[in-house]
Amino acid sequence: MLVMVLLMIAGGVASFITRTPVGIAIGMVVIVIAIFLTPGFIIVNPNESRVMVFFGEYKGTLRDNGFFWANPFFTKKVVSLKAMNLNGHSIKVNDKLGNPIEIAAVIVWQVEDTAKASFEVNDFVQYIAIQSEAAVRHLAGTCPYDNLEHEDEVSLRSGGEKVNHMLESELTERMDRAGIKIIEARISHLAYAQEIAGAMLQRQQATAVVAARKQIVEGAVGMVEMALAKLSEKEIVHLDEERKAAMVSNLLVVLCGDKNVSPVVNTGTLYN
Repeated sequence: MLVMVLLMIAGGVASFITRTPVGIAIGMVVIVIAIFLTPGFIIVNPNESRVMVFFGEYKGTLRDNGFFWANPFFTKKVVSLKAMNLNGHSIKVNDKLGNPIEIAAVIVWQVEDTAKASFEVNDFVQYIAIQSEAAVRHLAGTCPYDNLEHEDEVSLRSGGEKVNHMLESELTERMDRAGIKIIEARISHLAYAQEIAGAMLQRQQATAVVAARKQIVEGAVGMVEMALAKLSEKEIVHLDEERKAAMVSNLLVVLCGDKNVSPVVNTGTLYN
């Protein structure tokens, strides 16, 4: 087509040179046709596409890279196929337990269906931004910030890949209408709202102390049980119930105390 247009322009110029009325008329017609055909030439760059529309009717999408010619009456809309980042701003929402939190997400997306992206939604970039915020709000409302009370429940803070997968799944469902492919979605910011941050920090610290004490007690009981069993097995010393209770009490004080213990050496018998 490029060669044809160039030949038409050359033929039109040659017709003008004849300076005859017929030649000039033919030359003008040929050059006008060549000028009309020229807008049909298009260049498609890497990771770009051209959506073709002919008087309101979708005719297809050109995804191949290079230099092409199409019907000049086609409307050729450029749609990028590059992977894009959406760095969502931090929003304040309530988690599953009603606690106000601040949350934000980073989403990597790409146009997969150019026809849907062009015709199913008004502005697919704006559509992505709004639906992404809606998905993050819904995710925050279905999961608690932390699973201090229910350890088997997925939480936003400790869920990790499970939370990201939940967000990706919901975004994929929401973006299908616009022909958008979600490549990756991750929580980028997560914190308690400022008005409750101090109180929730104290709660987390108290819960951590209780959990640590629980492990310490469980370990101490196991050590005491092992010590009594070894003493009985080796027949090192025979203890009555009263002395066993005293020994258990002393060992638990030593093992469960939060400070170093200063031992008192008994140089007499067990009963003195």
